[in-house]
Amino acid sequence: MREVAASPAPRFQDDSLIVIQDSLQPCPYLADQVARMPLQWPQRTYNAADVDAFLAAGYRRSGAFLYRTQCPRCQACEPTRVLVDEYQPSRSQRRVLRRGDRDLEVEVVPAMVDRRHIELFNLHRNQRGLGGELEDIDQMSYRAFLVDTFCQTVEFQIKREGRLVAVAVTDVGHDGVSAVYTYFDPACSRYSLGTYAILKQLQWCRQMAAAYLYLGLYVAENPHLNYKAVYGPQQRLIDGVWQRFDSSGTPPGGGSPQPRQNRV
Repeated sequence: MREVAASPAPRFQDDSLIVIQDSLQPCPYLADQVARMPLQWPQRTYNAADVDAFLAAGYRRSGAFLYRTQCPRCQACEPTRVLVDEYQPSRSQRRVLRRGDRDLEVEVVPAMVDRRHIELFNLHRNQRGLGGELEDIDQMSYRAFLVDTFCQTVEFQIKREGRLVAVAVTDVGHDGVSAVYTYFDPACSRYSLGTYAILKQLQWCRQMAAAYLYLGLYVAENPHLNYKAVYGPQQRLIDGVWQRFDSSGTPPGGGSPQPRQNRV
């Protein structure tokens, strides 16, 4: 089993990175907060070691760009990774796995886009209130968001009776695998497809001998992002150090982690 004690995050420096946008904006995760998330463009293709490096430094991928939060007065966003070797599904998660494995098919393929992907993406975003006043995404926008990439990117296609009902887009490193974005058909809620997609990615990590499944940003006060606390043990990048939390969101030694949005 790998060592998973708290450890400083390595710096990620790459001469090929160019900052193409860096401005303050309304926070997409918390109301009345100001965000800064500079977009950086890699001018080359990244191998598995590069993917491990940018994930460990707290970066995320969006299309052909890298970003991480550098907000002036808020530190609520905490990059999160599950410790694959130690993770054990809860009783409810095991039920989700059994139900899904009985009725669903899962295939891992290179990231792609077609008419059903677009239909499903917009259905999920609109019915779950994730799009705000944004117009439906088209094929070009979808490709720019999820398919255009500078590293190995796959998708978990989850089907029921041959029909696509969920997609989980995933970046692949050597030690780390990153859950980039997941969407699903709200009509199939009985399968808890968001949970099922994470559980299948965790299984795949074990098959690939990956140490970490990166789940993106944990934000305690955002209901669309704080669900990640149930996948533990995990580590969160806080003040430049990967710190361990159990599946209840409690750090070693007990105590209750405090929301960090007002820290300066």
